[in-house]
Amino acid sequence: MENKNKNFGKYGPLIGAIDEGTSSARFMIFSSQTGEIVTYHQIQLETMYPRAEWVEQDPMSILSIVLECIDQAVKKLGALKVDPKDIVAIGVSNQRETTVLWDKLTGMPYYNAIVWMDNRTCETIDKLLSSQKSRSKDQLRHLCGLPLTPYFSASKYRWLIDNVPEVRKAIEEKRCLFGTVDSWIIWNLTGGTKGGIHITDVTNASRTMLMNINTLKWDDDLLSFFGVSADTLPEIRSSSEIYGYLSASVLKDVPISGCAGDQHAALFGQYCFEEGQTKCTYGTGCFILTNTGSKKIESKYGLLSTVAYQLGRDAKPVYALEGSVSVAAGTLNWLRDNVKMFTDFDEANQLAGEVTDSRGIYFVPAFHGLYAPYWDAQARGILCGLEIDSDRRHIIRAAFEAVSFQTKDILDCLEKDSSKKLKSLKVDGGLSNSDFLMQIQANISGIEIVRQEMRESTALGAAILAGVAEGIGVWNFSKNEETYDLFKPKITEIARDKLHEGWKVAIKKCLT
Repeated sequence: MENKNKNFGKYGPLIGAIDEGTSSARFMIFSSQTGEIVTYHQIQLETMYPRAEWVEQDPMSILSIVLECIDQAVKKLGALKVDPKDIVAIGVSNQRETTVLWDKLTGMPYYNAIVWMDNRTCETIDKLLSSQKSRSKDQLRHLCGLPLTPYFSASKYRWLIDNVPEVRKAIEEKRCLFGTVDSWIIWNLTGGTKGGIHITDVTNASRTMLMNINTLKWDDDLLSFFGVSADTLPEIRSSSEIYGYLSASVLKDVPISGCAGDQHAALFGQYCFEEGQTKCTYGTGCFILTNTGSKKIESKYGLLSTVAYQLGRDAKPVYALEGSVSVAAGTLNWLRDNVKMFTDFDEANQLAGEVTDSRGIYFVPAFHGLYAPYWDAQARGILCGLEIDSDRRHIIRAAFEAVSFQTKDILDCLEKDSSKKLKSLKVDGGLSNSDFLMQIQANISGIEIVRQEMRESTALGAAILAGVAEGIGVWNFSKNEETYDLFKPKITEIARDKLHEGWKVAIKKCLT
């Protein structure tokens, strides 16, 4: 193939990765031969909260920031005296469930992107359930693997239909396109109104509640339940294939050949290729996925059945079980920004480390309700156990512990659903940089925490998916060495159980 015959620079063939998250977007450029980051550019995203429980972002801003990140990262590549033409493919990872509707003739969104953590659709869901016999939030699980909650895209789409007249009119006139953020980015990068490709991959589609998780196709019963028009939906493709080519930016004509929701990309980037391997990403939220191989496990303990990845059109899908926590880094952000308890995460780590325990304080940060395994959108955050000698150090420590307790709740459910004892947990994401948090996680979970030196697992996963695609085929796994830090439990099982019992009491206090 052409890539194999070309003379590349010192890093060999390069793969670009668009990593569009909730709080920022970036473009990272990897060496396909070593897996190392050559350069990158990152820009923060603005999030809007127009009402209580509403969370929105501007789709046009997301797009312009992605384009700016690409341009700036390529400029940095030039400063390193590396030819941008060494970039042979691009992968895309994105915040999942976030929903965009736009006009295929003008390219303009009809409304802001409704972000995954937005909770406005509780009434929409109640209305949908009111016409059903069972009225069970699990009644669609056998089709899509998911409970009926505001978290997923379909109820957001339904809300837009019900509340934005322009959307209803556009659907009638067959001008409306629906997508999660991956679809929005890829459509625009491949031409937009001038022939842009309207696609999504199986991982993102599996988070909409509109795809049948068994057939990997849009499901008529699910579309009917939500009242969604099939002609607005993107084509579902695998996670690793050439979808199309960039029509703009400095990388014109470079193929986009990998796509996955951010947590699926992180699972792949953590090399969780074998059944039972599990990762946790500590970002705005907290997301734990375990590879279940070719079999889809329908959770009995409040977890999600999802597609982990699919390596090519004709490949069999690999499935995963997932537990999602709505607020992880957001807990510490709230203490920093709203309560002014510290100025940055370094200070938070220092203060929390000055006390040996949280002195019986439990912090349940249910700012957007509780996700797995409770799925209570109406739950609200609480801080309990305060005493006269409690101070900010104990509260900050309780916030770190809250992240770890929520993770343990999900790990316990994973073990029950899979009937397998977890031996270790691979971790990545911004909060995983905290040695203090990782040690607390090991203590509370009772298993080894494995933190790779390469912590950009999401972008790396997107890059690998692009680099292994048919027609690209440049990724060299043999030279991608894994080095890691290991955190082992340092408290007894009795102490661990006692701490967890207190957490369970706090959880009950905030459930509706």
